[in-house]
Amino acid sequence: MPEGDTIYRAAAALRTALVGKTITRFEAPRLVGPSPAAGAAIERVESHGKHLEIVFDDGVVLHTHMRMTGSWHLYRPGEKWRKRRHQARAVISTAEWIAVCFNAPIVETWREADQNRHPRAGRRGPDLCDPASDLHECAARLQHYDRPDTTIAEALLDQRVMSGIGNVYRCEVLWSCGIHPWAKVGNIPQSTCLDLVITAAGLMRANLQSPVRVTAPDVPGGLAVYGRNGQRCPRCGDVIRLNTHGEMARLLYWCPGCQVGCEPWPELDSPDPVARATDPHPAGSTFVSDLLRHRDAS
Repeated sequence: MPEGDTIYRAAAALRTALVGKTITRFEAPRLVGPSPAAGAAIERVESHGKHLEIVFDDGVVLHTHMRMTGSWHLYRPGEKWRKRRHQARAVISTAEWIAVCFNAPIVETWREADQNRHPRAGRRGPDLCDPASDLHECAARLQHYDRPDTTIAEALLDQRVMSGIGNVYRCEVLWSCGIHPWAKVGNIPQSTCLDLVITAAGLMRANLQSPVRVTAPDVPGGLAVYGRNGQRCPRCGDVIRLNTHGEMARLLYWCPGCQVGCEPWPELDSPDPVARATDPHPAGSTFVSDLLRHRDAS
């Protein structure tokens, strides 16, 4: 499952193989946007969270987003591909390397001069894999989220807040900070927003050079809650749960025993909590109200 750290490593490999090289062939059967000119050279390869961009010297920018299924591979000319050719969404060939993007749902290009007009340009949050990113800006975007009733589990996946967090990291970050996944983002204090951002950045940056993602070194498998439904929580011993959550029904792993921070209050069926706590008959609320009134008077 590609997340920010995976894309960071893919960009580093592509940068080493492609930057400064002239392309001999470019194929993208479902491309949206202009193609780089024959003989164009590759100037830069950049990652922004879960987005990867390849910039050509003729001003064309190739943007790919892996979502759940995409991946970039590098091959030597004549080397057998590890996936079938019909799964290729973009092929960049040079004299020494062939870079292939497989199964990416988003493969598109635009002119670098027009990048600010692109629907997603300028809206991505800071890349947590970049040490120069402003984590306080990420925390501010989270604290002032435009839909305050959104759960924190959904808001963490919004790349407008901060780039790079995917499903694995959102589960691990929420567990690490002890935050209830259904907490409303508008009810989370500023200090907690910053704690979530700093934790996410720390976990992701610790995995930039490792192909195996580890967020909890003392736990078998390296992950505290993700993929461990039905097992004991390594912190409190409660049983880890698995739910589907959000518009995309993504899998959410969490511990109900220790992830209680900012836990939302259950909604009451009745607007009168006194009547709910006692007899549903109207006389019940009157009786309790009289008791409270006399207690306060005494």
